[in-house]
Amino acid sequence: MRAICLQHVPFEGPGAFATALTDRGVRLDRYLVPQDGLPKDAGDLLIVMGGPMSVNDSNQWIAEETAFIRSVLLSRTPVIGVCLGSQFMAKALGATVRPGKALEIGMTPVRLAPEAKQDPVFATLPDSFDVFEWHGEIFDLPQGCVPLAGSTIAPLQAFRYGTQAYGLLFHLEMEQAGIDALCRECASDLTKAQLTAPDVTAAAISHLPTLHRFANRLIGHLLASGR
Repeated sequence: MRAICLQHVPFEGPGAFATALTDRGVRLDRYLVPQDGLPKDAGDLLIVMGGPMSVNDSNQWIAEETAFIRSVLLSRTPVIGVCLGSQFMAKALGATVRPGKALEIGMTPVRLAPEAKQDPVFATLPDSFDVFEWHGEIFDLPQGCVPLAGSTIAPLQAFRYGTQAYGLLFHLEMEQAGIDALCRECASDLTKAQLTAPDVTAAAISHLPTLHRFANRLIGHLLASGR
């Protein structure tokens, strides 16, 4: 099996998703889209990562990636969209992506939507749990999708399209090196949110193993569903 990972900046990679794929013997091909362009196909699983840009920016590659993601979603290929990746999914499915009322950075409590109780992956989660976030934009629920979780600032934090495509505004995959890179590369966001890198990192570390177990479960479900 082969997974494809679309990256938008070098410092936001697949993290724990890559580990989950390697442990299952799945090959992972990475594309830094603004530089490398898009792959010819989405493989057996498409993972769309984050980045500091907006899906509403006018770059040609953003329009091309939105169209690519739409075609992959319509083909029923398994997809995970993370942060910017979930915004790409929402836009590709016709929803509005817009600025939230505040930045959400670091560990944030989210609540399951009632529909999550019937979801094969989210049903195992507690009603409220903490996730790692780093975003300024939010989105509406795309038509035909199932809401799975939300927070105070982002009423929609996760959704499912069909049976095997998940959009996650939060980061399950984030490792400490990724947090360090975000704090370094996006330091102006910390200033805006009146946070410090040590505080964000210290609050997150103990939660990462739990998030990685969820990431591993999601990968396992999607690889099984795509067979």
